[in-house]
Amino acid sequence: MSEAKKIQEKRFAGDMTAGSPFRLILAFSIPLLLGNVLQQMYNMVDSIVVGNYVGTIALAAVGTGFPIIYMMVALFMGIGSGAAVIISQYFGAGNLKKVSDTVNTIYTTGIIGAVPVSVLGILLSGPLLRLINTPENTLSDARLYMMIIFAGTIFSLGYNLNSAVMQSLGDSKTPLLLLTIACGLNVVLDLVFVILFHWGVAGVAIATILAQAIAWFIGIFLINRKYTYIHISLFKFSFDKELFQKIIRLGLPNGLQQMLFSVGTLALQSLVNGYGSDFMAGFNGANKIDMFAFFPAQSFGMALTTYVGQNIGAGKLYRVKEGLRATMVMSILCGVGAMVLVLVWGPNMMHLFSQEIAVVQAGMDYLRPVMYCYLLFAVMNTFLSVLRGAGDMVFPMITSLLSLWLIRLPMAYLMAYFFGKEYIFFSYGGGWLIGVMMAIVYYYSGRWKKKAVVSMPDSGEKEDKDE
Repeated sequence: MSEAKKIQEKRFAGDMTAGSPFRLILAFSIPLLLGNVLQQMYNMVDSIVVGNYVGTIALAAVGTGFPIIYMMVALFMGIGSGAAVIISQYFGAGNLKKVSDTVNTIYTTGIIGAVPVSVLGILLSGPLLRLINTPENTLSDARLYMMIIFAGTIFSLGYNLNSAVMQSLGDSKTPLLLLTIACGLNVVLDLVFVILFHWGVAGVAIATILAQAIAWFIGIFLINRKYTYIHISLFKFSFDKELFQKIIRLGLPNGLQQMLFSVGTLALQSLVNGYGSDFMAGFNGANKIDMFAFFPAQSFGMALTTYVGQNIGAGKLYRVKEGLRATMVMSILCGVGAMVLVLVWGPNMMHLFSQEIAVVQAGMDYLRPVMYCYLLFAVMNTFLSVLRGAGDMVFPMITSLLSLWLIRLPMAYLMAYFFGKEYIFFSYGGGWLIGVMMAIVYYYSGRWKKKAVVSMPDSGEKEDKDE
């Protein structure tokens, strides 16, 4: 491919190696933010429909299975994020052939790997639910929900791979379109399967996998049509061993982090489950709400990861610090607004999931302490996003796991034991505080600058201000 053609392809897809970092990251983040909101609405519809038309026990069942589902697919999702970093760096370097080869390799890995995940998930659903102290009155519905979701693992992985590929190329608008399609389908199918057909939690699960399957197939068509140098085929696998090793090197730490983080979440879920269905339902409903508050920081962080990856691939290290500053300002400003909204309107939001006073109170017992510490998360997430974009996946893994396993979990159990269940969630702030300190120290050490997958050329445009 000629150099002119490469430049044309990059501009079309979303080059982030030139222009205002603030403008680029904000423009990239807006579709991500809208997408995250839609994704959460996608999840909330399940909970709202179940909570209001099936009951509190069913609401608890749908929520309690999610950490287990996430744990089982986290490894492949982490490997996919490693591939996304490689794609963004090769794209920044203008090596579109390597971009295509990386896409084909991760797609092959994901499709083949989805099969054992489905089988294991279906077989282990019951034992894992018992392991986390799921009450007997919730166990049957939770197991049914999980088995159906695991049966559709390939659709979920494929759908998320499409989004990761496009976002790594600087395209956050097409994933938003696909998510809109998935959300719309999910809402319609939820209402039909639960209210009209009376399928209960099974209807919610079936609606989810059908919506993701349709969005996945549409996404493949759009990627093949929009990016002339990429061709995804479900019937013709392509695998590059060298690229796979790079993907594993970057993705495995992130995948392990997400898996172990999910195990930690299950340990916390087990503690929550010990206080009965009302407390479980309140915790699960509040989880849906607090995600809206976290979306701005998460969206800016995802945009920053792509931005950093592309600029490191292009040899423009000086732009990384500028992107960090812009992202930090936006994350903190949006975070303050989100905190105010959730703390003031939290009880009204909880009424969407249940009218029972005990459930609403349990949800607020979670939301208040978490929101008080929100800005710690925003700062930590910004620094760790830079490291991931640079190709340094190990330190973010260490930071997240230490803050969870050494601080949050022990603190949660201690707070519950000495002060009661209402104080469990102050443990989030303790974990984030440690994470912030670790991330800042490591960032200023500069070690992450040596983790790039591609060799960074000297752009000759500007002296690196970070040195």
